[in-house]
Amino acid sequence: MSHEDCIFCKIIEGEVPSAKVYEDEHVYAFLDISQVTKGHTLIIPKTHTKNIYETPPEVARELFERVPKIANAIKEAYEPKGMNVLNNNEAAAEQSVFHLHLHLIPRYGEGDGYDLGWTVHGDQYTNEDLQQIAGEIRGNVK
Repeated sequence: MSHEDCIFCKIIEGEVPSAKVYEDEHVYAFLDISQVTKGHTLIIPKTHTKNIYETPPEVARELFERVPKIANAIKEAYEPKGMNVLNNNEAAAEQSVFHLHLHLIPRYGEGDGYDLGWTVHGDQYTNEDLQQIAGEIRGNVK
C-alpha cells in the first residue's frame, strides 16, 4: 500500500473524518471507530511507517513519548480499572491498517467486551530453553 492509499494518512490530512483526541507536530490520536471499550483510542505517527519493524527510532520516540499523556487523559475522563496498550504488526498479528498505530484500550472489568484470549505455554519451556531463546534474540539486537 502506498502512502497515498493509507487511510490513516488521509485522516491526518483531514481527507477522512475522525474523532480527534490529540494532535501535535509528530502524532495524531483519535477514537477507533470499533470502540472495543469506551474511549478506545489509536495513536499514530504523522510520519508514514508501515509497522514497528520499519519505524525509525526518532519516530518511535515521539510516538511512545505521548502514550502516557493520552492514557492519563482517558483515565481521567472515564476512570477505567486498567488499560491495554496494543500494537499489531503484519497480517499474521492481525494488523489491518499498514500504518503503525497503538491501541489504547481502557478496561472496565470482566465483561467489558475485550479478551486477549492468550494460551500460556510457559510450562513447555525449561530455564535452559528460555536462556537459549534469549541468547538467540540478544545475538540479533543491532
